[in-house]
Amino acid sequence: MIDPKYLRNDIQETAERLSLRGYSLDVAAIALLEEKRKALQIESQELQNLRNKNSKLIGQLKAKGEDTRALMAEMEGLGKKVEDKTRELDEVLRQLQDFQYNIPNLPHLTVPQGTREEDNVELRKWGELRHFTFTPKDHVDLGEKSNQLDFAMAAKIAGARFVVIRGALARMHRALIQFMLDLHTQEHGYNEIYVPYIVNTASLYGTSQLPKFAEDQFALKTDPELFLIPTAEVPVTNLARDVIFEADQLPQKFACHTPCFRSEAGSYGKDTRGMIRQHQFEKVELVHLVKPHQSYAILEELTTNAEKVLQLLKLPYRVVEHCAGDLGFSAAKGYDLEVWLPSQKRYREISSCSNMEDFQARRMQARWRNPETGKPELIHTLNGSGLAVGRTLVAIMENFQDENGKITVPEVLWGYMNGLKVIE
Repeated sequence: MIDPKYLRNDIQETAERLSLRGYSLDVAAIALLEEKRKALQIESQELQNLRNKNSKLIGQLKAKGEDTRALMAEMEGLGKKVEDKTRELDEVLRQLQDFQYNIPNLPHLTVPQGTREEDNVELRKWGELRHFTFTPKDHVDLGEKSNQLDFAMAAKIAGARFVVIRGALARMHRALIQFMLDLHTQEHGYNEIYVPYIVNTASLYGTSQLPKFAEDQFALKTDPELFLIPTAEVPVTNLARDVIFEADQLPQKFACHTPCFRSEAGSYGKDTRGMIRQHQFEKVELVHLVKPHQSYAILEELTTNAEKVLQLLKLPYRVVEHCAGDLGFSAAKGYDLEVWLPSQKRYREISSCSNMEDFQARRMQARWRNPETGKPELIHTLNGSGLAVGRTLVAIMENFQDENGKITVPEVLWGYMNGLKVIE
């Protein structure tokens, strides 16, 4: 949630910054609600002051033995008016909060302008694209040929956008998870953490999946206030909800492997073939909780950590910076890592690394005590995939295939594969 002071004091400038990301702020609606809020707060305070004054006067009159019945009757009326105004004020504040919950984060001033994915800015590339002497197959054909990817069986068990993985591919899928966790914890200094795969409504509000992306969530039929996690970002970041950290407790950095569950409500017709966009997939998520002045240096560190996975796997990729119009709802600035897929002859997203600044922290009331002031202040939160496991598996299959459909296992995974170097 953006700082309400921007809506109260700099609403036109705020509207202009939000327009860069294609969001049209209803300035008139907010101004009207703010006008009502101010008026109701003044009226409520005046009524409360009058009630306090009369209460004191009643005490004085009683001490003198004088009649207080008329004043007591007036006090009853005042009490009713105070209650009515409080209810009105609470309703206006609720409307303001609902309004604010649907406003995306302000883009950082360094974010490039643009309105769509094609306007993102390429920052760098790594790795050489392989020259094939044959037409490379996509991961679906490769996996189905060996009967190690089974989309038909998954559809029978669950439905569309699921997969059954068998044999050596299932082992490599598991190996990737272990490799990523070991790399991030042993070399990059992350603390590994295990979290629930089900979260409550407050947690999804805290990280901004609700109310904006309600259709993308899987709610439990037994309890509509509980949801399957769309990403480990939700439970891990919510570790900071309603917490005040001491200065020496920050920064904190977590690596967490979880399954992720998404309805993909907004992606109808996109990537219906294969494992690129599924209802259930695995990720190793990286989350940082930091002091505000650290967050942009940490964003670069986070992105570099995710890149290292691709470099060790020897997968060609590029890094692009999100333009304002392609930023995630909560992000102030972010980068995508895009891995090369030979079958598609294009780079596809495999990680998104973002700085949310204090957007999530304000919702969660996640704070740290600044020793210079002695007062609690909002922290900054960051997250990124390090990496999306299924898409990494897809990239390995396609980039390291031969003309017979065999897949060479990246050397860095051999120790996790019991020495297996080629998947038949």
